[in-house]
Amino acid sequence: MEWDSLKNLFEGFTGEGGLVEEPEILAMMAIGCVLLYLGIARKFEPLLLVGIGFGVLVANLPLQEIVSSGEGDEATGVLYYFRTYLIDTEIIPLLIFLGLGAMTDFEPLLNYPYTILLGAAAQVGVFIALMGAVAVGFDLTEAASIGIVGGADGPTTIYLATKLSPGILGAVAVAAYSYMALVPVIQPPIIRLLTTREQRRIRMPYAPRRASRPAKILFPVIVAIVVGILVPKAAPLIGMFAFGNLMRECLVVERLSATAQNALMNSVVIILGITVGSTMTAEVFLQWGTLKIFALGCVAFMAATAGGLILGQVMYFVSRKKVNPVIGAAGVSAVPMSARVVQREVQREDPDNFILMHAMGPNVAGVIGTAVAAGVLLALVPGMMD
Repeated sequence: MEWDSLKNLFEGFTGEGGLVEEPEILAMMAIGCVLLYLGIARKFEPLLLVGIGFGVLVANLPLQEIVSSGEGDEATGVLYYFRTYLIDTEIIPLLIFLGLGAMTDFEPLLNYPYTILLGAAAQVGVFIALMGAVAVGFDLTEAASIGIVGGADGPTTIYLATKLSPGILGAVAVAAYSYMALVPVIQPPIIRLLTTREQRRIRMPYAPRRASRPAKILFPVIVAIVVGILVPKAAPLIGMFAFGNLMRECLVVERLSATAQNALMNSVVIILGITVGSTMTAEVFLQWGTLKIFALGCVAFMAATAGGLILGQVMYFVSRKKVNPVIGAAGVSAVPMSARVVQREVQREDPDNFILMHAMGPNVAGVIGTAVAAGVLLALVPGMMD
């Protein structure tokens, strides 16, 4: 029995279809190792990239019992079940939005409501990338899943791709989280290109007026109702996000809020990372289409950053140079990384300039904006394909 097991393992690596004869599999193993390196050594989105990288490795091993879908009614593999019952049913992305809501503080947005417009403006990247994806040959459902990468929101990207184009789920998920991790690399050159040094030095004193407790409690309720009525397809995402935030702000369910922020969030992130990674098999991932997805995802992210900055310039002139246009770059929903990038960029010009709280307004607004954009795409794209 032991000899048979060793023989099967040896043949899995060297026999027909084994690793030695399949350079594509070796390439995927290398990609998995690169993702692990970025997550562990470089600390780029480690909570997701470590799981995704390991998922890539196990998905491309010659002995795939851990991810195999089996034959007919004999499906096997724990990651197969994770994907079928937790990812494909949208349960995991929705639970992540619940945790994100419990972790989000809307006070900067409530103190300066105009910043919600910057979160909306950043969604232009979604639709620019969508049109670009259609132009290079993707069908409309795939183009929508690629475009949403511009929102820099991994759970929303996974949610939309699962519904519209599950065949490219792995590619768009990795693209989304990769560009989220690269926010400190991608955004600064765009900020410097679209703003002047004088503009970046503008100070915006943060008034100490705190949003009232009733306002904090009513805000998630109102958002859930308004979005549910106007964009019903976005209601699941926004509803879970709003519920998580309501638990945070009502101050009577602290234990539930703490669970959503920590134990629940950590559990679903573990499952999400390794399951998404397991979808990245050689035959699915190593295609020219995948390279196009990564290129278009970068375009989407850059366009989203530019969209927020352009509206920031409008606010700069309308306010008679009182609004620092750099806060528009935080309109993408990479919370709080984009806001921190904005803070670092203004402090490069003026070390005493503190603008982080102003940037957090559009940053959290971007989460809502991306979910609404996903809802719009879910409502329109399937009908346009008929």
